[in-house]
Amino acid sequence: MALARSAVRLLSGRIPQVSQARGYADLSLTFAAPAQVLYNKANVKQVDVPSFSGSFGILPAHVPTLAVLRPGVVTVFENDGAQKKFFVSSGTVTINEDSSVQLLAEEAVPVDTLDVSAARELLSQAQSQLAGATTDVAKAEAQISIEVSEALVKACE
Repeated sequence: MALARSAVRLLSGRIPQVSQARGYADLSLTFAAPAQVLYNKANVKQVDVPSFSGSFGILPAHVPTLAVLRPGVVTVFENDGAQKKFFVSSGTVTINEDSSVQLLAEEAVPVDTLDVSAARELLSQAQSQLAGATTDVAKAEAQISIEVSEALVKACE
């Protein structure tokens, strides 16, 4: 144990202090989908994202991370206090040491443009698709459709 503490003390002077390397003032967000760029290196206060390890918030000086987005709502807290919410079906989020964040979504739609009845209809169709699926591939595709549709309905409500 004493050897481990000595090694930590010896190495602590050689390991760069991450908090010194990061900027705390701004979070630089790039958020895009195949057909559109929603934010291009915009300075924002915070971003909340849905991931398979659970939803989490991203603030300046967040630990560098790479995560997969699950279907759900991304909330962007802008510097002027405005909150913008987008439904994403899937994608990735990369958080870099310099407090820059890249959100790459397969689909991104403003939540306020969603139609709850259309979302419920999609869910119903996906459930019917699962009921009629005969192969493992068809069942997996139907299950993915159900997961996205359920998240879409939840985002609408």
